[in-house]
Amino acid sequence: MTTTASTAPQTALDRPDWDYVEFYVGNAKQAAHFYRTAFGFEQIAYAGPETGMRDRASYVLEQNRLRFVITSSLQPDHEITHHVALHGDGVRDIALCVADAGAAFSLAVERGARPVREPRTQNDAFGSATLASVATYGDTIHTFVERDEYRGPFLPGFVEQRVAAGSQEYPALHHIDHCVGNVGWHEMDVWADYYARVFHFTQLVSFDDKDISTEYTALKSKVMSDARHAVKFPINEPAQGLRKSQIEEYLDFYHGAGVQHLALHTSDIVSTIRALRANGVEFLEAPDAYYDQLEGRVGKIDEAIDVLRELRILVDRDDRGYMLQLFTKPLQDRPTLFFEIIQRKGSLSFGKGNFKALFVAIEQEQAKRGTL
Repeated sequence: MTTTASTAPQTALDRPDWDYVEFYVGNAKQAAHFYRTAFGFEQIAYAGPETGMRDRASYVLEQNRLRFVITSSLQPDHEITHHVALHGDGVRDIALCVADAGAAFSLAVERGARPVREPRTQNDAFGSATLASVATYGDTIHTFVERDEYRGPFLPGFVEQRVAAGSQEYPALHHIDHCVGNVGWHEMDVWADYYARVFHFTQLVSFDDKDISTEYTALKSKVMSDARHAVKFPINEPAQGLRKSQIEEYLDFYHGAGVQHLALHTSDIVSTIRALRANGVEFLEAPDAYYDQLEGRVGKIDEAIDVLRELRILVDRDDRGYMLQLFTKPLQDRPTLFFEIIQRKGSLSFGKGNFKALFVAIEQEQAKRGTL
């Protein structure tokens, strides 16, 4: 049953948390294998023709508090097929766990969100769960998930199907730190205002083209966050530069706005990056000069500079502490979605001091593709 806008509690969206991220892909079985083998996820559940779902196949992967759903269509004329044809493999749904999905949906719509799926309660032998969805930038959606009364492996319609991680080395990935969206020219403020109005998120930090620029390219970004800083959505738009920026390249290949990257938190970035590299994950490479100046820029840190240089891990500091980060290369043939691996030691920053080195590395990859 849908809660009407006039009765939706005004607190229904106050404490969201990450629930799952759903990827639409061309071949879900192979993509799920990649994330198990390269990133150490365990498969926990499945839905497809064998479970009564005739139009798609979905594999649910978990690692600590991370939950990915990898989905592909089984039919040629289907919304998933069209999504993949237009965008390539990418994120369709950033699902948020809430206490009351119906109230969250009604409040979001009342505040201006476009409805995608009305609240619907599903049941099976493990209990009940309620889901509802609203649109955000591009073809991306947010699904509100209410699962307090559900004890199954994932959600109704899925069966338990456990397949161990295929990794030779096991990274220690824990939860989503933030999820970054790329939007078109002059759309950053529109979507920042959307998250402020609909979710009552506030702006945690912003960067303009003076903060994020190189000799050739630039971009702008605003980071919107809930009050607890548990769910954070940086929003990027292109800025004027001499060459085509990474945001423009993304928009060209993705054919519109969408999720650029997911930042995955680890409590030990050194061992995690070692494991991911051993599993074949490719990363962007900072220049040697970056590490020559690192200690003078960020001060004393726990990690050995030589180890950071070896693994090409980046470091930045703010008034609360420091953070370490590294970015994968695109995870599919189109230069669109990638992952950030991040460890925070007190810092709430997003690596402003690393922007120059990072974007030079991205531009080197763009030059290889002929899109700079």
